[in-house]
Amino acid sequence: MVWDVLNVIGTIAFAMSGAVIALKVKYDIIGAYVLGLITAFGGGAIRNLFTGIPIIELWQQTTLFIVAIITISIVILLPSSAVKLLTKWSIFDSIGLSAFAVQGAMYAQSINLPLFAVMFSAAITGAGGGIIRDVLAQQKPIVLRQDVYLLWAIFAGFIIGMEWLSESYQFYILFTITLLLRVISHRFAWSLPTRTIQKQQED
Repeated sequence: MVWDVLNVIGTIAFAMSGAVIALKVKYDIIGAYVLGLITAFGGGAIRNLFTGIPIIELWQQTTLFIVAIITISIVILLPSSAVKLLTKWSIFDSIGLSAFAVQGAMYAQSINLPLFAVMFSAAITGAGGGIIRDVLAQQKPIVLRQDVYLLWAIFAGFIIGMEWLSESYQFYILFTITLLLRVISHRFAWSLPTRTIQKQQED
């Protein structure tokens, strides 16, 4: 039940996020559907490839595809003022990251993968679709910025990989905590350390 709920939440959030970005960069309607669907399903597809799960399983999620298409259609039909308002919020991306991070980790744990594989599954399921979306929208992927993003997905994967959770409500709590951490880190502009190489001036 937890798996299905988080799958729906993540699909809606990322489909909306992808569609909003597509409209922001002035893609056409087909572009909005493509970007929305890739954002919603890209992370899961990459996870399946890395964990040896047949990619054909992706196409068996008919209900989720319908949910994503309806969500994208709603975004397209919204007034321009509403779309502009949505672009100012990172909440949809944060919800998608948190839901798919927990879901991806649960999936990896269910097939008895080791801790690091569970953490990787959480990270790539939570952020993979967003990476592809940003590349196609010709934007610098959120994962590669100073903004704390991928760390929260890895955190969720670690908690699940350590097998500290067993009850359904505990996974919902982890989803909520991951979401709050992402929202707080974005709100207060938390960032990870960076190191840059200064270009030396030629004599």
